Amino acid sequence: MLTLFFSIVFILGLITGSFLNCLIWRLYRRESLRGRSYCPHCRRAIAWYDNIPVLSFFILRGRCRSCRQNISWQYPLVELATAILFVLTCRLELANPQLALALSRDWLLVIALLVVFVYDLRWQLIPLDFLAPAGVAVFLLNLLLGAPLLLLLTCAALGAAFFLVQYILTGRRGVGEGDIWLGAFLGLAFPAISRLFLIMVASYTLGASISLILLVSRRKQWQSRIALGPFLAAGAIITLIWGEAIIAWYWRLLS
Repeated sequence: MLTLFFSIVFILGLITGSFLNCLIWRLYRRESLRGRSYCPHCRRAIAWYDNIPVLSFFILRGRCRSCRQNISWQYPLVELATAILFVLTCRLELANPQLALALSRDWLLVIALLVVFVYDLRWQLIPLDFLAPAGVAVFLLNLLLGAPLLLLLTCAALGAAFFLVQYILTGRRGVGEGDIWLGAFLGLAFPAISRLFLIMVASYTLGASISLILLVSRRKQWQSRIALGPFLAAGAIITLIWGEAIIAWYWRLLS
């Protein structure tokens, strides 16, 4: 039964990932979500049999059937990432008596973090039009799950303040305004100071490591701007899936 359940969750994740690819593109283009998916090159509508998550990409060998232009690897990777993260969060929450609420919160977080990751990686922008309603929904779900209101607001303020200070001290060059709002969102999503701290440590460790690799390989220069959002999203996903285990390991190490 569990195998069947996780298989259904995986398929649901693939479908959701396919929708996220459409959402990310249409958010950027300021287009309505109504209407069929289309090729961004020739703008022809994509047939249903060419829109099967992951599978269609490989059947078409990564090219549009109509114009033969390359299809970005973003599409199958986002679909697979969403499916895998849906299953991992499901495994975490399986024993939770508030399973439906907990999964709704976790899956919304996965969706929001993947959108931020891809959007900021591609265009170096945080999609605030999407992040704001997602933040309200996560806030309400955490309240329903029993998170104290004061703790939620405190973590949101701390997350925003962390980036606001950098924003002011660096004269707006170190971080962008969108990162401040993303910090507030992370505080609402993770109402625990230890988890918020872990997100920052994981994010900046990843950011420093990747930046060093890019500099050494000469793919980036010292003056190059590197988006922070993807690292924050990655750090938040690490914290969502493995945060409790990492924090427990750290306290055992100290004791």
